[in-house]
Amino acid sequence: MNLPKQPIQTRDFLDVVVVGESLTDVVISSDGTSEHPGGSPSNVAYGLGRLGVATGLLTALGNDERGATIEAHLRSAGVTLLPGSYSQNRTSSATATLAEDGSANYNFDVIWDVDPVDPASVPKVLHTGSIATFLQPGADAVKTLLQQYRHDCTITYDPNIRPALLGSHAETLSTFEELIDLTDIVKLSDEDASWLYPRKNLDEISTHLLGLGAGLAVITQGSQGSLLATPETRLTIPSVESVVADTIGAGDSYMAALIMGLLSRGTDGLAPAVLEQLGRTATMAAAITVRRPGANPPTAEELRNHLDQLVAT
Repeated sequence: MNLPKQPIQTRDFLDVVVVGESLTDVVISSDGTSEHPGGSPSNVAYGLGRLGVATGLLTALGNDERGATIEAHLRSAGVTLLPGSYSQNRTSSATATLAEDGSANYNFDVIWDVDPVDPASVPKVLHTGSIATFLQPGADAVKTLLQQYRHDCTITYDPNIRPALLGSHAETLSTFEELIDLTDIVKLSDEDASWLYPRKNLDEISTHLLGLGAGLAVITQGSQGSLLATPETRLTIPSVESVVADTIGAGDSYMAALIMGLLSRGTDGLAPAVLEQLGRTATMAAAITVRRPGANPPTAEELRNHLDQLVAT
């Protein structure tokens, strides 16, 4: 669409800009049906806001009740909704049907498009992922944005694979690998990794991602912990034992805490001690999230207290 370019942000204080879809999650469980703000990038932005990180979100909402609810939800965590985010006729939705073990199966009604944008000021981290990087016409705008920012800030990416919304495996893999070349840090779940690379094990996959240009490859494995790999270091971080209410938003909480850690790592880059701290912090954030229903990430104080308790035991 040939629209005037919008500035991606109008304030200089944002440490992180997240670009991607916001959805209304319709949750169906044995207790009935409820609606909650969701969408992986939106959840990451909300998680960052809860952690006290100055965060802006560029998304695609409808001017409707669901859109207003999502905006209020984001603002409650201090997230800035960026100009151009109200661009659709309706707000997208995802229906999650919960199994008895808390796992979720999804059905989607999603429209993704964003206006062309110019970076008005550069954040420290640009994060994107999920449906927004695959679903046209908005996926092309996201790719262009990554190309604009490539050498100016840290770029993080979580593909959050949703097969029901994707094209062929070959097409999806090609899109994913093209974006890896534009990013610094990529995070996948083990399910994402297995879907993208069914013939490789997780070690092989992480090595492949590094070979494509990622500086850090992270693969989360639920109760089996997570793998963090750089060209120099490979660590496995154990999970934190939790009674699971459901897994909604756990990966997004992990991603938000990982980004927070990247912002505060100082001058040690991705040294082994930094990687271990990043992994343990992100793992704890995910563990807190799965203990309560829905995408309900921890605050900075909650996360700090839980980490302190873990060290003390």
